[in-house]
Amino acid sequence: MSEANHETVERVTAQGAPRPQGPYSHAVKAGGFVYVSGQAALDPDTSKPIHGTVAEETHRTIRNIKAILEASGASLDDAVKCSVFLADIRDFAEMNAVYAEYFGAAKPARTTVQAALPAAGLKVEIDCVAYVGT
Repeated sequence: MSEANHETVERVTAQGAPRPQGPYSHAVKAGGFVYVSGQAALDPDTSKPIHGTVAEETHRTIRNIKAILEASGASLDDAVKCSVFLADIRDFAEMNAVYAEYFGAAKPARTTVQAALPAAGLKVEIDCVAYVGT
């Protein structure tokens, strides 16, 4: 990346969100967009997994995304694309009901797939792209 472009990229670390569990940023702001790394049901204070129902895990996951977006100068209403990864696709309806509580009016584009999640026992992971302008 050229020096000039590098200045327009900002890595975001959010208070109120669990520490990243690997070599990645909570989010990266670039070109008017905020790219939020995949989040799961991790306690924002301890960064430990919170195992629960799909609904409970989805609530916690989206709250973590919300905290990261807010630290980036964005909100859930600014979301333009989310990817949802479910350990079991049969949990789609339960996840979707909770997701609609947070994104009902905003309705970002979304992909939902079944995937083997890296954190053992967790059921949901979601990443998000938001647009905040230039």
